[in-house]
Amino acid sequence: MPTPLDILFIPVDGIGHVNACLGLAEVLIQAGHTVSVAINDQWKGRLTKYGVNEVLYTDQDRPKGMEPAAYHGEMLFKHGHIGSHVHGSPTEVAKMCKSMRGVERLTKVDNDIAPLLASIPRPDVIVLDQCSMGTLPCVHNYGVPIVWLCASNPLFLLDDDRTPPIASGLSALTDPSEWKKFRDVRDNATDSQTWIKYNDYMVSKGCPPLQENKFVYMDKYLFIYGYPLELDYIDMRPLPRNVVRFDNLKRTEKHSTFEIPVQLRDRPGKLVYFSMGSIGGVVVENMKRLIDIMSKSKNRFIVSKGPKHTEYELPDNMWGEATVPQIQVLPLVDLVVTHGGNNTITETFYFGKPMVVLPLGGDQCDNAQRIQDKGFGIRLDTYKCTESELLTAIESLLNNNELNQKLQKISSRIQSDNSIAKLPQIIEDFIQHKEKYIE
Repeated sequence: MPTPLDILFIPVDGIGHVNACLGLAEVLIQAGHTVSVAINDQWKGRLTKYGVNEVLYTDQDRPKGMEPAAYHGEMLFKHGHIGSHVHGSPTEVAKMCKSMRGVERLTKVDNDIAPLLASIPRPDVIVLDQCSMGTLPCVHNYGVPIVWLCASNPLFLLDDDRTPPIASGLSALTDPSEWKKFRDVRDNATDSQTWIKYNDYMVSKGCPPLQENKFVYMDKYLFIYGYPLELDYIDMRPLPRNVVRFDNLKRTEKHSTFEIPVQLRDRPGKLVYFSMGSIGGVVVENMKRLIDIMSKSKNRFIVSKGPKHTEYELPDNMWGEATVPQIQVLPLVDLVVTHGGNNTITETFYFGKPMVVLPLGGDQCDNAQRIQDKGFGIRLDTYKCTESELLTAIESLLNNNELNQKLQKISSRIQSDNSIAKLPQIIEDFIQHKEKYIE
């Protein structure tokens, strides 16, 4: 067995990103390595059940006592990254698709993490999940190997002209000229100024200059991401040698159990799981609208209500709580109605279920379109879909025997391949033979 490593994860402070890191951490711990996670102190005590060490820091701007899920959703909604406005024409979306990156945010996170790194024993490797922001100078200059985790759609990692642009929701089957129009609108002077300020900050901290309009050193790290082979864009562009794909980043959640609630167990109809994630649950009016539509279905629903779960009730054909153990729920259901977050997409594929995808924004729009392009589900407008559209989509997918059989075969392949089990060996090899991955 190789010498055990001390591995430090630094994730974006969002539910999905933390869950992806935990999925990787479980595999590494099982292989004999020690894993720590640098996380905001409002997560205190939540991660230790996975066997990781919590390394806590304080975000002074964060309201005390506010649940991480609620805070994450509120911030994205406040800054315009979710909402009905992101469902306009591609040109309108591109105009609003300003980079989430900014020198102010970079400086804040860098200043949070730098003293933390100085206060802990030096890890052997850092796994950094900051793709929505960019390289942290304190991490780049730290002097240990860096593995960059992309817990989002892989378009976020590799913005290649041979594929649709990230957050566009454009189809891979669309004329590429439409992709270029989107990129041209997005990459305007405002974003260029953002990059200039970002690059200046990096250089001021002793980092090498960034490639123009890039926020990450793509040639200096090992990159990993989770996305099923059957959905990925590898058919459109190959992966660089320092980028590794896994089918998913799924955690096991062995400490959780779930049984179908008594009130649903004896009801007729198939079983559907409905979740808009911690983000979508913040938009209460739309949650109410969608639930009202699905109350007219003859099927049964398990609902992850989200951080504002006390603000609405569920009808008789539904049961739900603020959060439900998704990993335990998915094997029991026949269909998933989801916002299209990357974890939910990959986990649903792991269990071989069809999906109705109602994206809120960002890479969820790309996931939704990819699901539809590949014939594994149906994309609908989250805020404008009609009662007929949603109910018809649910019934058509539940009764599509050919699709369900195909998804079960994919599920069997994913579970048999267990690609994530290769992670420890890949990280060990990267540390010992970095030249195999980067020049």
